[in-house]
Amino acid sequence: MNPIRTTLTSMACTAALLTALTAGAQTGQPYIHDPSTIAVCDGKYYTFGTGGGGLISTDGWTWKNGAERPGGGAAPDVLKIGDRYLVIYGATGGGLGGGHNGRILTMWNKTLDPASPDFHFTEAIEVASSDGQEDNDAIDPGLLLDPNDGRLWVSYGTYFGNIRLIELDPQTGRRVEGNEALDIAIDCEATDLIYRDGWYYLLGTHGTCCDGVNSTYNIVAGRSRRVTGPYLDNVGRDMLAGGGKMVIAAGDRLVGPGHFGRTIIDKGVEVMSCHYEADLDQGGRSVLGLRPLLWKNGWPVAGDRFKEGTYEIESERRGYALELAVDFVRMAQERQAWWRIDPATPVVPIANQTLEEVAGTWPTGDIGVRTGDYMFRPHQRWTISAVPEGGGYLGGPYYKITIEGTDRALAATADREVSTVAAFTGAPEQLWRIEQLTDGTYRIMPKTIPGMEGLNTRYVLYSISDSNPTLAEYDFDSDNSKWNFRNH
Repeated sequence: MNPIRTTLTSMACTAALLTALTAGAQTGQPYIHDPSTIAVCDGKYYTFGTGGGGLISTDGWTWKNGAERPGGGAAPDVLKIGDRYLVIYGATGGGLGGGHNGRILTMWNKTLDPASPDFHFTEAIEVASSDGQEDNDAIDPGLLLDPNDGRLWVSYGTYFGNIRLIELDPQTGRRVEGNEALDIAIDCEATDLIYRDGWYYLLGTHGTCCDGVNSTYNIVAGRSRRVTGPYLDNVGRDMLAGGGKMVIAAGDRLVGPGHFGRTIIDKGVEVMSCHYEADLDQGGRSVLGLRPLLWKNGWPVAGDRFKEGTYEIESERRGYALELAVDFVRMAQERQAWWRIDPATPVVPIANQTLEEVAGTWPTGDIGVRTGDYMFRPHQRWTISAVPEGGGYLGGPYYKITIEGTDRALAATADREVSTVAAFTGAPEQLWRIEQLTDGTYRIMPKTIPGMEGLNTRYVLYSISDSNPTLAEYDFDSDNSKWNFRNH
């Protein structure tokens, strides 16, 4: 952060609000600034923010105050190392109090749950500082535990000078003896380091902060084969010379994304966290944001929060559409041989087949599903709506998936198949988790499967053949697990 640098009907209204929540930030009380990377402790999600404290969520979707962190200060980060949590934060700096003489501190805790008898932070240890005169501001630290060699790194700094890199001892959280700070970037702040597929990525927050709806924060990235840099962007510009490829900017009435964090849920399922300087739908407050994290040509980019609507659900395997297993009803058409068409004859558009024209031919009970050629037909069009009382997961709410214009709902069955029931009841096997994968496709997962205990985290909608969907174990390496949503 750098304050010095910144100067219809009620039903329709409800639907609009739900769409905004689904497309935008988190629900509950997600108010935070400079959030840490999301941490998981005993089944709950935690993030810490500037000023001390932070947010807790039991499901990753609905957030509330309750996380505790002593020391105040700004822009913390948190990382689980072994069976302990290392918390790092800036005690001052960033223009707070009018200066840039900052201190970076670390401390440990066995748990992040304030209600646990094991909840106790160790005494804070200083690992970096700035005197307010040098070309660095000791604030906004980000942690990386290198998966290759287990070394622990911290990037920190703001616009007031360079972004620096130091090494800590992962056992003690102290600065490695004799370690000299390296300058790795300029013209950004709130940096974070991540590693993927042989590359180290430096994520930096660019633009102005702390000015509400007028903040210009955005997140950019560079990458290097070495953790020490140089970090170059997609056109070869060094981040030490101001380079950086855009990861996320303002959109969906959310202004000023900053303070990147990455959470890996599963192979091919990643979530990025940030805050938005202002959520216009929540009075311009600073809020926690979670978005799918995609990788395109080796670069991170924010994916799209799924938006409610009516879609074709298209298999990645073949490109066929999910549909009710009902008889195909032909559409009437006055046809003419193409070589006899009179160009002077007026063109009369053909209307889409309607639900009323075909619903009477469908069975009244459960109807199975299949996949087939998309023909704009009523049995192929699915309306997807968030179910607020259904809870959520990291980054999204559960959804119901119904045939457009009906209450007929997609549901998981006890034999791990998929069917539709005549009416949506809110049963957990009728609730669906929809996550955008790192390649831009989606996985679709029932909340529960009848006869199986607990939440389902293994089985997804799966194309077992070109025409036959089922439920099977998620496999990112197979297109059978992947789907797309087409709005046409």
